[in-house]
Amino acid sequence: MAAAWRNLQHKSTAATEYVMKHAGEYYKTLLERNKHYIVEEPTVEKCNELSKQLLYTRLASLPHRAESFWKEVEIVKAKFRNRQELKLEEVGIAALFVGECYAWFCVGGMIGRRSITGYRV
Repeated sequence: MAAAWRNLQHKSTAATEYVMKHAGEYYKTLLERNKHYIVEEPTVEKCNELSKQLLYTRLASLPHRAESFWKEVEIVKAKFRNRQELKLEEVGIAALFVGECYAWFCVGGMIGRRSITGYRV
């Protein structure tokens, strides 16, 4: 057990050294590759303008997103109407999706309660 602990400690030290050695270089190359996105003088006014551009760009995309949503709803309705023709693979994927949604619902409840088992009384 002690040997495994020393081995784990050695690997974590090596990983930390690797990150410390290469993090600065990665940061510089990342900024260099994306310098056309960087605002030269990041003033408060420029940041406010950029945030408004983002907001209104997102608002402008809402009709397209709603249209895509309703198309997908129609596809699901059509599949449900012809459920006798569904393949087992499609049913399995749908079941996994429903299970994942339920799992995230449960995780959200645990986070909201700040407890795994239940409310503290």
